Amino acid sequence: MILSRLFAFLCLAVSTASSAFADGANPSTSEPRKPVLFLIGDSTVKNSTAGLQGWGTPIAAWFDREKISVENHALGGRSSRSYLREGLWDAMVAKLHPGDFVLMQFGHNDGGPLDDAKARASLKGGGEETKEVTLQTGAAEVVHTYGWYLRKYVSDAKAKGATPIVCSLIPRNIWINGKVGRSTNDYGKWAAEAAAAEGVAFLDLNRIIADHYDPLGAATVMEKYFTAADHTHTTPPGAEFNAACVVEGLKAMKDCPLAKYALDRPAEAK
Repeated sequence: MILSRLFAFLCLAVSTASSAFADGANPSTSEPRKPVLFLIGDSTVKNSTAGLQGWGTPIAAWFDREKISVENHALGGRSSRSYLREGLWDAMVAKLHPGDFVLMQFGHNDGGPLDDAKARASLKGGGEETKEVTLQTGAAEVVHTYGWYLRKYVSDAKAKGATPIVCSLIPRNIWINGKVGRSTNDYGKWAAEAAAAEGVAFLDLNRIIADHYDPLGAATVMEKYFTAADHTHTTPPGAEFNAACVVEGLKAMKDCPLAKYALDRPAEAK
């Protein structure tokens, strides 16, 4: 009888611990798992080049780390297409839990040839068009539109119970008639359409940053946020500026669940 009761107790303890672990709790403390903000994108989000930085690095300081974790899974040189083909997205989806967030920003590497050595260009637009290409490795690949890839990321994130937010790409330091160039007729437009099609939030980062750049002027923006040799990637001060713009956009959204984790100012480095 005593052995039977002991066995039943052990089974109950193992079942309870397993259930807590499956629900994302910390088995050593029984505390619920904190949500995670996952970032995906290219080098404008995560840059490992000396002297340059993407906004995904400093943005972590803008969130209450006692309530939410931030993981930057962006990778330089990737496009909406190559991030999927290389398995980077599938690996990240495996980490997703209900209550997590996915902030995505692609577009800078989505142009160019479909079948060159990098093979990262997506089809222009947001429709269902496809084109089969042969890569230089000899492998065949069906290429989709930029909008299709964004919708794929959104759909997969939603299926895991996460909240996806689509961003338009940050503006390059290219000026036309006294104003920084915008992507309102291409990737910014297609990103907005993808978000609308999936019924998720759209953060028009391109517009927000450009609207802040314009009154500063080309000379000041160059001096403060870029280098003379690069009109796409920001310096650390530029990354910090863009991170602040991301938070500004999140807080301006109506009923954005991610905004409640954002701080009023970035936390001091410990």
